[in-house]
Amino acid sequence: MKVINVVGARPNFMKMAPISEAMRRYPEQIRPLLVHTGQHYDERMSKSFFTDLGMPRPDLDLGVGSGSHAEQTARVMVEFETVCLREAPDLVIVVGDVNSTMACAITAKKLGIQVAHVEAGLRSRDMTMPEEINRLCTDVLCDYLFTTDHFANENLLAEGISAEKIHFVGNVMIDTLLKHKALAQDLGLLDRWGLKAGGFATLTLHRPSNVDDEGTLEGILRTLSEFGREIPIVFPVHPRTRKMVDRFGLGHYFATTGNPSGLWPTEPLGYLEFLHLNMHAKMVITDSGGLQEEATVLGVPCITLRYNTERPITCEVGTNYVVGNDPDAIIHHTSMILSGEFPPGGIPEKWDGKSAERIVALLRRC
Repeated sequence: MKVINVVGARPNFMKMAPISEAMRRYPEQIRPLLVHTGQHYDERMSKSFFTDLGMPRPDLDLGVGSGSHAEQTARVMVEFETVCLREAPDLVIVVGDVNSTMACAITAKKLGIQVAHVEAGLRSRDMTMPEEINRLCTDVLCDYLFTTDHFANENLLAEGISAEKIHFVGNVMIDTLLKHKALAQDLGLLDRWGLKAGGFATLTLHRPSNVDDEGTLEGILRTLSEFGREIPIVFPVHPRTRKMVDRFGLGHYFATTGNPSGLWPTEPLGYLEFLHLNMHAKMVITDSGGLQEEATVLGVPCITLRYNTERPITCEVGTNYVVGNDPDAIIHHTSMILSGEFPPGGIPEKWDGKSAERIVALLRRC
């Protein structure tokens, strides 16, 4: 079986790495080809992912770059069609919910190629999120839908997807986390940065709903910088967020050498570096989807700065609090966690580090 594995943006690496590794164990049955669309590319971030996760360098880099959603999707489709026609794969595997996920799924299906979606069935019910549109379009086309939890299964069945296409395999991101947890444990960043385990928080912020409006972004930064007087908040700043902070003149909320309280801004961190911080943090504050999952498995309380989540399983069994961007709600929940008032979390079924093995085992039987 000739398989094209598609990655397009930073979150895709964590999801594809264990699948690629599992496929390499069966060279007589599976011939994988790794294609990077180049939807998002930062040399430091991407290089660290290939190094940290042990992924092979992409066989092909389409280099589509940034642009509007329509421009980016169109460029991916044009370039990926050329790849599919030349390579004639038996199967295309897409992961997650970025523009490349949807674009490559559409392109492959129009060429009569079977498509598998890893992390299928996640739904936020928020159609202002480009990711939600990508998820819906991708899932309706796919031949194999690999799901992370019972909510995803229920979503797909409710949308009329045949049960024969749905396969509950668990969460491949957790495969990556569990494999690298021991390595991340010993990095020593806490000593280097003067932090104590359980004595700091981590923050990520990048969604347009939080960073593109000046009033909303300032409200979040002001609230968290005030909370940062009680506990340091390490903030690897996404390039998009950095641009908006500079545009709105909000850099004064960042800590400086002379004023160490507040938000500690850093450049984007590698996977192992950020995992090291999160596993030792008092709490994770984020608008990311994947970090909600990682925090649940790490047993670290998570405050999600959104009004919805496509990962309700983290609220059901974990310690994830979905609070939006209201300053009062943020302060209430951060203070609650700081005082130790949060329930112990659990780990969802099949989030055990073996999800990629289940996917590959199923493909080998096809």
